[in-house]
Amino acid sequence: MEQRQSSEESLVTRIGQAVILLHGGDREEARNRMGELWAEIGDAGDPVQRCTLAHYLADTQDDPGDELAWDLRALTAAEGDRADVLALHPALHANLAADYVKLHRPDAARLHLERARACAHVLGDDGYGDGVRTAIARVARRLACA
Repeated sequence: MEQRQSSEESLVTRIGQAVILLHGGDREEARNRMGELWAEIGDAGDPVQRCTLAHYLADTQDDPGDELAWDLRALTAAEGDRADVLALHPALHANLAADYVKLHRPDAARLHLERARACAHVLGDDGYGDGVRTAIARVARRLACA
């Protein structure tokens, strides 16, 4: 049990390191490291880790279609009724709405925007919740201009 916990902590640390690379501007190295981690986690990995990794992999993509594919993987990884997974749904749907706006698919964007709004009640009154609500509002504004 202790070894498994250490392995999971190491995985979280390595995901965090790749995210730092991404935010530091090294998208290619971040994408490479995250791709290796994705292969390591596999289909049976922890849903939150898979969802988080797929979400950040989406952010490393140069092509909007590839970004959409990774955001869809993130949503698929977040299936289930665990509270920690359900808390991710508003952000995941907001990301998908933004992807569809980029791809000039307003009907799909509106669908995911509505889904984001419909599940936003799970968000807390904290920095994460505020950030997701801001993202939802930003997508709504972009969609109104599209």
